[in-house]
Amino acid sequence: MTDFQKYVQRYLDNIPSEDWLGELKRSGEKTIEIYSNLTEEQSLFAYAEGKWTLKELLLHLSDTERVFQYRILAFARGDKNELPGFDEELYASQSFANGRSLDSLLEEYQLVRKSSQILLETLDSSVLNNIGTANGNSISVETIGKLIIGHNYHHLNIIEERYLPNL
Repeated sequence: MTDFQKYVQRYLDNIPSEDWLGELKRSGEKTIEIYSNLTEEQSLFAYAEGKWTLKELLLHLSDTERVFQYRILAFARGDKNELPGFDEELYASQSFANGRSLDSLLEEYQLVRKSSQILLETLDSSVLNNIGTANGNSISVETIGKLIIGHNYHHLNIIEERYLPNL
């Protein structure tokens, strides 16, 4: 198994059922539920020096999902151009998430997730196995969709283990 395959598998292993489109909805609902119960002050909490605040983490989910959406769209439409990777640390450091209201970040997350749901639910099944190259690695449309979910659950696990107990 290549390093990239291990990277992908670590996220796919977080998806609790085979109903990945259902899990797209459920992971979004769980994220919204957790963040809806936070105060502005709590949303500025980071569990350790150099770690993201809960606001930064939420915007990271939205940013990453947007990148994955574009990859899905491009590969589903047969685009053969290699797509670049992205530096999540750079994106987070330039997000200015902590200066935004929690409500605005949550609204953005909800809209991005709704967009993902519409995109993935309306794709013809014939394009789910389309392969494209992103960040130097070949990956299918369906796998990118599942990465959105597994990545979200990965961060929900971190929130539950490292953030919430310390609030």
